[in-house]
Amino acid sequence: MSGAPQDRTIQIGEIKTRYWAGGSQGSPVVLIHGLGCHVEDWQANFDALAAHHRVWALDLPGHGRTAKPADAPYGVPYLAESVRDFMAALQIPRAHLVGHSMGGAVATRLAFTHPELVDRLVLVASAGLGRQVHLGLRLASVPRLGERLMRPSRAGTATFARMTIYDPAVITEEKIDCDYALAALPGALEAMLRTARSGINLWGQKKSLWGVHTGRLPSITAPVLVVWGRQDPTIPATHADVAAKGLPNVRVQIFDQCGHVPMLEKADAFNALLLEFFAESNPRPNHTV
Repeated sequence: MSGAPQDRTIQIGEIKTRYWAGGSQGSPVVLIHGLGCHVEDWQANFDALAAHHRVWALDLPGHGRTAKPADAPYGVPYLAESVRDFMAALQIPRAHLVGHSMGGAVATRLAFTHPELVDRLVLVASAGLGRQVHLGLRLASVPRLGERLMRPSRAGTATFARMTIYDPAVITEEKIDCDYALAALPGALEAMLRTARSGINLWGQKKSLWGVHTGRLPSITAPVLVVWGRQDPTIPATHADVAAKGLPNVRVQIFDQCGHVPMLEKADAFNALLLEFFAESNPRPNHTV
């Protein structure tokens, strides 16, 4: 996409990983995208954050232009360890973690399995906080039906992108082209479906995902910012209440007239909110807007 940071790659074990890096001062920040997504999902935020912080965004295994091994145990535990390995390879000892959707579940898992890596945590429309999830993802979890429904096409990519948000006008033709090109890469569909099926079935998010995560929220002592769109059709904003009740040091921001992708739909306000949160010496707990 035009104006995007330069792609970089690093070999981490058997996985050739694509990432972006920017900024020369401030705290480290690692951006973790959602299911079937990629680093370009952070394009509206990357430069704004990198003006004040050292920022990295990576394509998770099976996503974007990172390698897609057919035998990888795709799922949140595997992806969380992949982020840990990424931070180790780039000598990032500790960072603010920002996770969107499935990336939120990945970041949450890191916060309770490797708390030494997490300075502050930002959960954006996060998975892993309850059963409810969009019917389309539940249907995609069904063998054979998911392969038919999610088979890459430009029209299908446009439809999926627009159904996740409040205002379809924010989905540009350039974004559709980018999303489709990456979704059509060899192995991308298989990796996405295996990742989805690890945490979703026909009834919603699996209890093996949300039950474990919600049960361990009280152990996360890092300051947490939860961000959601009030009109999120993919994961309901009521899941923010679960985080607010379970986390000991949490602030919640709900954006009105906003769907599943606040960092795109409300980019300026989102960027300002994160910069404020990262700068606070003592984040305000239990503050909901």
